[in-house]
Amino acid sequence: MQVAREVRGLLATVRVRLRGRDTALIAAGLTFYAGIAVVPGLVLALGLTSWVTSPGTVRELTDQLAGVLPAELGAPRALARLAEAGTGLTVVEALLTLLPISLYGEGLRRALLRFTSTQDRFTGWRGRLLSLPLLVVAPLLTYPLLVAGGALARLSEEPGVSSGLAAFAVGYYSVLAALTVPLVWVFRVVAAERLRWAAVVVGAVFTAACLSGFLQGFVLFLALPIDLGAPFGGLTVVGGVVAVGFWLFLLHLVLLAGWLGTQALDERVRRGAPALSR
Repeated sequence: MQVAREVRGLLATVRVRLRGRDTALIAAGLTFYAGIAVVPGLVLALGLTSWVTSPGTVRELTDQLAGVLPAELGAPRALARLAEAGTGLTVVEALLTLLPISLYGEGLRRALLRFTSTQDRFTGWRGRLLSLPLLVVAPLLTYPLLVAGGALARLSEEPGVSSGLAAFAVGYYSVLAALTVPLVWVFRVVAAERLRWAAVVVGAVFTAACLSGFLQGFVLFLALPIDLGAPFGGLTVVGGVVAVGFWLFLLHLVLLAGWLGTQALDERVRRGAPALSR
């Protein structure tokens, strides 16, 4: 009963913070920033990982991961192209990717600021600069994901329900682990409002778990025999781009919901433990 009461209290706080705010429009704006940053971000992450390991290692692991991705929308081919661009990245090209990548940090700070009364100055520049340190740990997050992709490739070759469940668990928990660190940084550092560490860690883990589940759903969606080009005059490429954009929009709705839940949890921690340091 106590747990249910706490959950109801958190949900009530989230509803209060949602009043007067068009969450769908905020998520759409954040999706725009993500559309600019996603390809440069993936290329740079693969490039940095290849510098830490080797280009051959990254290409081998991405080839294994591509083998388990649905081929309907050309996902394996797109991943191979990203790996080719990343492993061939020069220092100058890597520096040039920082501009579009940093714009996503600006978008995150602006979007999260819409759900707080905190006053902020130089929002764009702060969001950009505070998001860049995440690139330092990019290889530490990307390489385990690629290794997990290799494990998925091996499990996909084994028939049976147990192999399918194991593959789902590997995919789900590897993405959850990779997303937790960036979300902790975003909720604690990139966001203008300073929340307590206890709330940030719990909120980031919960949000990462939800995002990982949605990403697993996106992979399943790619495997569905749907003609995405039908609503667009048979232009499958256009339908594919719209589908990816729509899923990015849904992921950002989940992200914003996770932020609101983290804010509500922080408020509860503040009431329950006023002496807790920020």
